[in-house]
Amino acid sequence: MKPRDASHHNTAQPKFAVGLTGGIGSGKTTVADMFAELGASVIDTDAIAHQLSAAGGIAIAPIIAEFGADFIDAGGAMDRARMRALVFSDPDARLRLESILHPLIRTETARAAEHAEGPYLIFVVPLLIESGNWKQRVGRILAVDCDEQVQVQRVMQRNAMPESQVRAIMATQASRQQRLQAADDVIVNDGDPAALLPQVAQLHTRYLSFARLL
Repeated sequence: MKPRDASHHNTAQPKFAVGLTGGIGSGKTTVADMFAELGASVIDTDAIAHQLSAAGGIAIAPIIAEFGADFIDAGGAMDRARMRALVFSDPDARLRLESILHPLIRTETARAAEHAEGPYLIFVVPLLIESGNWKQRVGRILAVDCDEQVQVQRVMQRNAMPESQVRAIMATQASRQQRLQAADDVIVNDGDPAALLPQVAQLHTRYLSFARLL
C-alpha cells in the first residue's frame, strides 16, 4: 500500500501527513495520544479550536461581534453549552460560527505543522470527511471506528448528555459508512483499550515507511 497521492506534498506540506477522524465518542483522542507516544507529531484541530475560543483567545472578539456577549461565560471563554445548543438547532448559526473559527484553525494548524519535529504528522480532524479541503492535505485518512451504540454510551457517560442529544450530534456528522468508505486505514475501537496499541503500532511502522519515501 502506498499513500494515495504524495504529489501535493510540496514545500507547504513537507512531511507525510495522516488525517485521523472518527465520530464523537469513537476514541480519536486515545488513539492520537498513542501515536504521540510513539513519536508522531499530533496536531488536534479540536484542541486548537478550544484555545481560540478560550478566555483571551483570538476568536472571542469576533464571536461577541457575531453572536453577542450572552455567548461568553463568566470566565471570558465562549459558552460551549449555549453555543452547542444554538448551532445544533440552527444550521445558519453553525455556518456563522464556522466562518469565524475555520480560517483561524487553518492558520494555527499550518503554524503547528511548520514547527512539528516528529517524522510524520497526524492531524486530528473530527469533521475531516465532511470538510472537502482536508482530503487534499493528507497522504492517508485514518478512521477510528466503533459500533454506534458504543459511541452513544461513551458520550452519555463522558459528557453527561441524554441519548437524544448525543444522537443529534451524530446526525450532523458523516455516517459510519461514509467514514469507512473514505478511509485508507481503520482502527477498531469497540471494546478493550488494550486492543488499540497493536493496531496503532502497526500503522506507525507503515507511516514511518511512507514518510521515508517522501
